[in-house]
Amino acid sequence: MSSDPITVSIRREVDPARIAEATAWVQTGVNLANKYPGFLGSGWVRSGDETNVWHMLYRFADEQTLTAWEDSGERGWWLSMGEGFVRSERSRRRTGIEGWFDEPTTGTITVQTTDGRAEVAVVNAPPRWKQAVSIWLGFFPVNLAFTYAMSPVPGWDALPIWLRVLATTAVLTPIMAYLVLPWVTRRLRHWLAR
Repeated sequence: MSSDPITVSIRREVDPARIAEATAWVQTGVNLANKYPGFLGSGWVRSGDETNVWHMLYRFADEQTLTAWEDSGERGWWLSMGEGFVRSERSRRRTGIEGWFDEPTTGTITVQTTDGRAEVAVVNAPPRWKQAVSIWLGFFPVNLAFTYAMSPVPGWDALPIWLRVLATTAVLTPIMAYLVLPWVTRRLRHWLAR
């Protein structure tokens, strides 16, 4: 299981005639999640005054704490309370490559809560070209070092290209995912945030 923070992004369509109930329901869910270990925060916004689309997100410290919340009886009860006015739901977990570019946050937005207004941090991922440059800066030296390390191995050059690429990617993918890319993005965080 992953030990990195996990952000869950949810898009819900809410019955427009029941906005007050939906608002209270969402805040109840936030209050329940807030009691769970590993809960790092949440936020929600409506797409506009006249829309029934709501965007919500919450973040937990790791896969284990997220699973504890998602499998809890309290969350199950809370979800059942929303069945009357939540028409559809889509969610997405951010645990892959896009999660490397989550920090630092670049601002806040004001969201309406049942007890007033609150500031919520907004995570803006850098442009794709900056993500690509970051990945390349990590991948090139690691791939080059691996290629040099493997060239003196007897029979390496005689292997079919597909087998060499398979071996290379099998070795380098975990190195990139767990060591190199987190290190590169920490070093480039100020540039990535601009």
